Formats: sequence, structure tokens, C-alpha cells
Amino acid sequence: MKAIKENWKLVLIVAAGIVAVIFMCIFGIQGAQNKAFALEEQVNTADSDIKVQEKRRVDLVYNLADCVKQYDKHEAETLTAIVEGRGKTTNLENVNTAIAAVTEAYPELKSNENYKELMNELSITENLISGYRENYNKQIKEYNRYIRKFPTRLFLNLLGYEVRHYEYLNYDAPVDAPQNLFGD
Repeated sequence: MKAIKENWKLVLIVAAGIVAVIFMCIFGIQGAQNKAFALEEQVNTADSDIKVQEKRRVDLVYNLADCVKQYDKHEAETLTAIVEGRGKTTNLENVNTAIAAVTEAYPELKSNENYKELMNELSITENLISGYRENYNKQIKEYNRYIRKFPTRLFLNLLGYEVRHYEYLNYDAPVDAPQNLFGD
């Protein structure tokens, strides 16, 4: 009878040990999968950040082109008014009066400042895109490093996690790149 009691305790201890090992494996695998989820989400966020800035760049280019067109139109109208003023007058005093009248009509060329601001914004956007691409590559590197490590590699491969490849810069113009910026 005493042997059965001792064997029963041993069986209970062994069963508890097996259950504990199973739970440790489940929590270990789930912990590794949770980290892989987090790293994968960071990669997706970094990719999205790049796309947002590239969209911003396209929008800025269109605005910049429109601003330059408007500035050129405004400048042409101003010069035309000056030339017409000169053509109507024969003496220097009347020419100065015409130029002063045009200057009063166009006291300050604000379009030029808009042009400079848009150029500055475009430069900032290009720098942001560069930084976001560096961040994207860093996130992919961290994700790939984690996916390849042993022992996580064994069960993450079974769960469908794959190594991601870096996206190299493509120097071809995108399909939606602005065309004929200064044409009518």
C-alpha cells in the first residue's frame, strides 16, 4: 500500500513536470510570435511612412509647378505693362511715372516667396524620405535577424514567418510622376 502511495506521488510530480514543460513551450512560442508580430508591424509602419512622404512629394511638385506658372504669368503681365507704358510715352519723366504706377499696382511679389517656401518644403520632404527609408531598412534588418535566430527560427518558420528582402531604390520615374509641368 505504501508503494502505491509513493508511486502515486511520483506520477503526480512527473505529470506536473510535463504540464509545466508544455506550458513553458506554449508561452515561449507565443512570446516569440508576439515579438515577431511587433517587429512585423514596425516594418509595415516604416513602409507606410515612406509612402506618405512620397505622396507629399508628388503633391508638393504639383503645387510648385502651379506656383511657378502663376509667378511667371504675373511677372510677364508686369513687364508687359512696363513696356506698354514706355511705348506710350516719349520722355523719361513719363516713363518713370508709368514704372511707378506698375510698381504701385504690384508692390511686392509674394509668389516668389511661395516658390521659395515650396522649394524648401520639397527639400525637407526629400530628407524625410531618406530618413524613413533608413528606418525601414533598419526595421527589416531587425525583423530578419529575429526570424533567423535559433531556436525561434524553428517554430516561426512553421508558423509562416519568412525573411523579408530589402527594397532597393528604384530610379525609374513612378507612373504618377508629374508630366509637362509648365505646358498649358
